[in-house]
Amino acid sequence: MTNKDTAAERVKTLKTAIDYHNRRYHQLDAPEITDAKYDDLMRELQALETEFPSLAAPDSPTQRVGAPPLNKFAPVAHLTPMLSLANAFSAEEIREFDLRCRRFLGSEASIRYIVEPKLDGLAVNLDYERGAFVVGSTRGDGTVGEDVTLNLRTIPAIPLVIPRGRDDAPEGAAVPTVPERIEVRGEVCMEREAFRNLNRRREAEGEAPFANPRNAAAGSLRQLDSRVTAKRPLTMFCYAIGAAQGVAFRTQGEVLRALSAWGFTVNELIKPAADIEECIRYYHRIGEIRDGLPYEIDGIVIKVDDLSLQERLGFVARSPRWALACKFASIGEQTLIDAIIVQVGRTGVLTPVAVMRPVRVGGVMVGRATLHNQDEIDRKDIRIGDTVIVQRAGDVIPEVVEVVKALRTGAEEPFVMPMLCPECGSRIVRLDGEAAHRCIGMACPAQIRERIAHFASRGGLDIEGLGEKMVTQLVTNGLIADPADLYFLTGEQLLGLERIADKSASNLLAAIDRSKTPALDRLIYALGIRHVGEATAKRLSSTYGTLTALAAATPEELEKIRDIGPEVATSIAGFFREPTNLRVIEKLTRAGLAPREVSRPQTAPLTGKSFVFTGTLHRMSRGEAKALVESLGGYVTSAITKTTDYVVAGDAAGSKLDKARRDGIAILDEEAFFALTRDQMQ
Repeated sequence: MTNKDTAAERVKTLKTAIDYHNRRYHQLDAPEITDAKYDDLMRELQALETEFPSLAAPDSPTQRVGAPPLNKFAPVAHLTPMLSLANAFSAEEIREFDLRCRRFLGSEASIRYIVEPKLDGLAVNLDYERGAFVVGSTRGDGTVGEDVTLNLRTIPAIPLVIPRGRDDAPEGAAVPTVPERIEVRGEVCMEREAFRNLNRRREAEGEAPFANPRNAAAGSLRQLDSRVTAKRPLTMFCYAIGAAQGVAFRTQGEVLRALSAWGFTVNELIKPAADIEECIRYYHRIGEIRDGLPYEIDGIVIKVDDLSLQERLGFVARSPRWALACKFASIGEQTLIDAIIVQVGRTGVLTPVAVMRPVRVGGVMVGRATLHNQDEIDRKDIRIGDTVIVQRAGDVIPEVVEVVKALRTGAEEPFVMPMLCPECGSRIVRLDGEAAHRCIGMACPAQIRERIAHFASRGGLDIEGLGEKMVTQLVTNGLIADPADLYFLTGEQLLGLERIADKSASNLLAAIDRSKTPALDRLIYALGIRHVGEATAKRLSSTYGTLTALAAATPEELEKIRDIGPEVATSIAGFFREPTNLRVIEKLTRAGLAPREVSRPQTAPLTGKSFVFTGTLHRMSRGEAKALVESLGGYVTSAITKTTDYVVAGDAAGSKLDKARRDGIAILDEEAFFALTRDQMQ
């Protein structure tokens, strides 16, 4: 066999192994290998797919890393509506539900039910065609949801392809025929421990923690950049289907067994109930163990098991007659909000915090609770002086659940986020589509350590010796208050710091001095403009040529640059309108910082043209072809979008070629690509 043949066999083996271990970990909660061993398998697969791109199939486990950002979510119409459920809060109301069902059916006989925990997450719909996952969407208004396919693809618990048979299927269970098309429905959520770990990382990075696991899951799933979603520990439990073609079921139990056999995660606590009294016993038992479950629930769901009876019962308004959500009473304590203060995180996010009369919640005295953002305050109508119910979200973070409005006196005061930063007085901005208010001042004391570390980082001005510990020392000792202060440091000042000798002080000053002539794109990135990464910084550098020209650009002008949308354009223009930022930039100029001119001319023949490569090239490597495109002013992306100009198809081109044909994008074979670049170089 050729090297490629050998690689193809190994890729097949690795994919099978990784899919198996994903199922053991995410669905069966019974891993057989360590995380390190799993990582080794994934790295080997990634290396082979990089060397042989034609082997990277759409259903590969490596395709869960996310894709470039979207401008917005497209609407998706559900084939069958995703309806909400009627609620019950007591055993009496559960019995009334059973009585209504039997009266409607004209039957005195007991009805068999399926009972399941009501997960506190985000409902989604997965659309599969001939076994392949094609579209995923949120519930939306029940009829039309939002297209979050790219984000859902990053969740390991969601099969990208429904297998036609599995060695680890439940004993005695036949794997049902893969349907022509099916809507699979369930709840995306985040487990408690994963939620706690995520919030620890966010706080360490200066980001506001999420309110609770549900908010964390919802926020993660609605990211415009699916690469962010890929880093969030999401999972999904499936509990129903919508439209189905090429497959038929008699009961809800059969549906659940089929979903499990197809590789979807079905909650292990779902069980049949012979009558309504057994449902009530289940309701009480789940209520007793809810705090010990690895995920958050807020009740149970009761469904009529027989699908033919479901069809006869039908719907009322926007709820099915054959299902009921039975909610648990909330667990919390009552207290009073004395004040709402604002904290500024290291990335500039302003977080309102309720200062409350101390109260014991779950064995812990609680005196403060994050209110997260203005939208959350407005949604719950929280005011200074309100009596509120407080609980500990995820058993950790104090959360204001609701306001006891019956106890209002009229003296309560609404809260409004300040217009100026309480730390530095800089302007506060809130970009379209974001819940967070941010301080954009470069010299804000609450942000300065993070900003200076970013300024000196490898992707920025790459100042050797200026790591996090050194930055902390310099800031703590009052030697620097913004990035420009680095260029006014003296050896005498450095020698006064802990563990700094003559040589290390001299080396640091020399490294700072060497950074005075950076490439323009490095300086743009180093400034820490929100939403401006290294790729965007390069595009801005090649477009404007100087920092002065970029600083004068309007949002409308910036939006004309490929891949810069309204949110990014507003962030860039706003940064250069902030007086504190302009003062820091002026100080950098006085210190002698002078970025090098852009070497690539703006009139390069392929300026702004976007290329996507698929398949194997023979005349040069993929990396060499990318470098050739970039040398002529174009750029290369990994995914086809509406802005793609050319798809270059080599041997064994994959699904990208099919998509290019469907979307009417210009397709070049290897010879046509080199003819195009040869013509442009002449």
